[in-house]
Amino acid sequence: MSTSSVSTSDLAGLSTGLAPARPPGSRQIGRRAALVSTGAVVAALVMLNLAEHFLPGDGLWIAPVAALTLLGFARFRGLSWAQLGLGRDRLRQGLLWGGGAIGVFAAIYLAGVLLPLTRPAFLDTRYHLGLSAALLTAFVVIPVGTVLIEEVAFRSVLWGMLSRHMGVWRVLLTSSMLFGLWHVLPSLHLDSANLGVNQAMHGAGSSATVLVVAGTVAFTALGGVVAGELRRRSGSVLASAGMHWATNALGVLFGLVAWKLIG
Repeated sequence: MSTSSVSTSDLAGLSTGLAPARPPGSRQIGRRAALVSTGAVVAALVMLNLAEHFLPGDGLWIAPVAALTLLGFARFRGLSWAQLGLGRDRLRQGLLWGGGAIGVFAAIYLAGVLLPLTRPAFLDTRYHLGLSAALLTAFVVIPVGTVLIEEVAFRSVLWGMLSRHMGVWRVLLTSSMLFGLWHVLPSLHLDSANLGVNQAMHGAGSSATVLVVAGTVAFTALGGVVAGELRRRSGSVLASAGMHWATNALGVLFGLVAWKLIG
C-alpha cells in the first residue's frame, strides 16, 4: 500500500498504536460515562414502553417526541450522525438495502396470503379495516407510531451507545434481545386478536398467554437481529426501517386482502 492512500488520521493512529480518529461530530467519553448513558437510554425505553400502553388516548404523538428526545440526548452525549446510522454518506446504501427488504417481504406476504394454510396469520382483528383506514394505518400510523420510535431507539441511539463499550456482534445481540422484550406488553392479547395465533394456541389453556408472549419475544428478537444486520451492513438506519415498515405495514395491507378472500 502506498503512503498516498493513508490519511493523516490513520498515520497518527498507527504511530500511537490506536484506532483511526473517531467520526466527525462525535465526542470521546470514558467507559463509565458510556455505560451510564446506555443505562439512561434503557431506563427511558422502559418508561416509554409503559407510557405507550397505559396512557389514555391513541398516544401517536408520543413516538415523534420520544424519538427527537432520544436523538437530542445521543447528540448531547457526543454521538455523531454517522454513529447513529443517520450519516448522509450512507443514505444511498440505506435506501437500497431498505428497498430490497421491502421487495422480499412483499413477495413472502403475497405467497402467505394466497396459501390457505398460512392465510389465517394475516387475519388480525386489530387490522380488520376498510381500505381508507388500512392505508392510513400502513402509511401514517405505523411509520410514525411504530417504525420511527423503534428504529431511532434500538438501531440508532441504543446501537450507538452500546457501540462505545461493546463489540459489534454484542451490540447486535443485545439490542435485538431488548427489542424482543419491548414487545412483551403488545403480545399479551395477541392470542385473542390474531386468528392464526388463536388456532395455534387452541387447547393450550391457561398457558396460552405465556407461550404467545415467549414466542413473540423470541420472534421479534430474531427480527431485531435481521434488522440490526441490515443496519450494520448498510451503515444506515434507513435499511432496517425499510424492513420494519414492510413487516408491519405490508402485514396490514395484505391482511386487507386476506379478509376479502374469506369474506
